[in-house]
Amino acid sequence: MGTKVHKKLNELAATAICGNDISSSVLYVSALAIAFAGQYAWITLLIVSLVLFLFRKIYGEVVGALPLNGGAYNALLNTTSKGMASFAAALTLLSYMATAVISANEAIHYLHHLIPSMPIIIATIVLLAIFASLTIGGITESAKVAIGIFLFHLSSLVILSAFIIYYLSNNGIGLFLENWHFSGNGGSISNAIFFGFAASMLGVSGFESSANFVEEQQKGVFPKTLKNMWSIVSIINPLMAIFALALFTIPILQSPEYQNTLLVEMGKHVGGKWVAVLISIDAFLVLSGAVLTSFVGVSGLLERMTLDRILPQFFLKKNKKGSSYRIILMFFFLSISVLLITNGNVKLLAGVYTISFLSVMVLFGVGNILLKVKRSKLPRPEKASWLAVIIAISAVGLALIGNIIMKPKDGLPSNLTIFLDYFIPTILFIVFMLNRTVLLTFLLNVMHTIFDPVRNFVLKTDKKILKTINKINSQEFVFFTKGDKISTLNKVMLYILKNEHTKKIKIVIALEKGQKVPENLPQEIDFLDREYPEIAIEFLVVEGKFSPELIKELSKKWGIPINFMFIGSPSDKFPYKIEELGGVRLII
Repeated sequence: MGTKVHKKLNELAATAICGNDISSSVLYVSALAIAFAGQYAWITLLIVSLVLFLFRKIYGEVVGALPLNGGAYNALLNTTSKGMASFAAALTLLSYMATAVISANEAIHYLHHLIPSMPIIIATIVLLAIFASLTIGGITESAKVAIGIFLFHLSSLVILSAFIIYYLSNNGIGLFLENWHFSGNGGSISNAIFFGFAASMLGVSGFESSANFVEEQQKGVFPKTLKNMWSIVSIINPLMAIFALALFTIPILQSPEYQNTLLVEMGKHVGGKWVAVLISIDAFLVLSGAVLTSFVGVSGLLERMTLDRILPQFFLKKNKKGSSYRIILMFFFLSISVLLITNGNVKLLAGVYTISFLSVMVLFGVGNILLKVKRSKLPRPEKASWLAVIIAISAVGLALIGNIIMKPKDGLPSNLTIFLDYFIPTILFIVFMLNRTVLLTFLLNVMHTIFDPVRNFVLKTDKKILKTINKINSQEFVFFTKGDKISTLNKVMLYILKNEHTKKIKIVIALEKGQKVPENLPQEIDFLDREYPEIAIEFLVVEGKFSPELIKELSKKWGIPINFMFIGSPSDKFPYKIEELGGVRLII
C-alpha cells in the first residue's frame, strides 16, 4: 500500500495563508504610523513598501536555491552552523508565538464590540483551539478557510474604500491639507519619519511566513506569494493612512480610541453602523487568519528542526492527514500559557513580536549574503544585487534600533526588556538541545563525584545516561564524494565533529560502468580515519550514476534518512535541482 500523496498549495491558497497575516496589519499599522509620524505616516508606509520590494528578491534567491521549509533557519543551516541557524529559529518561533496570541486576542476584542457579554480570555483560548484543530486536519483543509477569510478581507477593504472615496468626493480633501500643515507633534520631521518607519515595519509581519512552508507549495508558487503580499501592503497600508488623514484631525487619530479601532471608526464615519459592523467582522476574521498563519508556519519550521535533531524526535509523529500534530499541540499549549501568564494583557508581547520579527528579517538578509559568498555555484532562479541586500538589511536594522530605543507607552517595560524575558529561556533550551551530549556527559561526571558512596544508585543512573548518549551517537551519516581532495574531505570531518553527534560516517562515491576510483582517494580516506579516531570512516564504492533515485535507494538500504546525507555545493552544470535530492544537505 503506497503512501498517500498530499495535495500541494496553489498560488491563491499559499497567498491566502501568509496574506491573512500581512494584510491584517492594515487594522493597526496606519494608526501606529500616524501616532509616530503624524501627517507623514503614508510616506513612512511607502518607504516600508520599498524595503519590502528589495526583500522580495532576497527571499526569492535564498528559497529558490534552497526550497526547503524553515525560512531563515534553513538559509543559515545550509550556509553556517546549526548554532547560528537555531538562533534564527528561536527568533522565528517567538515571532509566531507572539503573532498567534496577539492576533487571537485582538480578534476576540473586535468580536467583543459586537457581543459585549463574551468572556475574552476563554473565547481567545477557544479560537486558538479551533485553528490548532484546523491545522491538525491538514494544510489543504486549512487553506480553504484561509482563502475564504482572505477574499472576504479584500472585499471588505474595497467596500470601505468605495464609501470613503464617495464621501470625499462630496466633502473634499480640505482636512487632509489642513493635517499636512499640522505642527502640534513637536520634534523634527526626520525624527517623525524615522520612528514612524520603525513602527510601520510591523506592517510587513507575515512576509517571512511563506518561506516556512515552501515545501507544501506547488512549483513556482513561492515567488508569486511574495509579489502578491508586496502588492497588497504597498496599496492598502499607505492608502488607508491617506484616507484616515482626510477624514479626521491628527489629534483625534492619535487618541487611544482611534488607535485601537481606526478602520471601524472610519467605516462608521463614512457609511454608518452597518459598515462599522462589516469592518469589525472582517477584523475578527482576518486576525483569526493570522492565527492560522502562525500554526502553519511554526509547524513547517519545527518539523524541519526536529528532522535535524534540534528538537526531540517525539515531535515527528504524523497523523493520517500528514500533519505533525504533536508540534501543533505543543505550540497551542505554549500560546495558552503565554496568554494566561500575561492575564490577557497582550500589549506585553509587543516587544517580543517586534524585535523577533525584525531580527528574523535581518538574519534572512545575512543568509542571502552567506549564500552568495559560500554557495556561489548553487543554481538559483533569481538573484538580489549586493546593493539591494545591503540597503534592505540596513533599513530593517534601523527599524530594529528604532523599536529598541522607542519609549514604551502605558507604563509598560521597554520592548527589549520584554523580548529578553521570553528569548533567554527559549535560546537556553535550544543551546541545551544542541549540546545535550556534552551536558549529559558533564552531568554524568558530577554524579560520579557526588554519589559514589551510593554506588547502586550511581550505576543505575550511569546506564540510563550512557544509553541516551549512545542512542544519539548511533545515527550514521553519509557524504557523497565525487573524488574530492583530502583538504575538502577534511572540511567534511570538521563539520561533522562540530555540528553532528555521531560515531560513524560513510564516504560514498558513485561510479558508472567503466569509471575508476581516483587513484589516491582510498589512501586519503584511510589517513583521515586514523586522524579522527573518534569517528569510524567507511569508504564505499557504489555502482551507478549519482541521482535522486540512487540517494533514495541507498537511504532505504542503509536505513539512513536523506537529511543525514551530505554533498558539497554543486556547480551550475549539476543536472539536478537541490529540491530533487529529497533533503540532502550542503556542508561545503
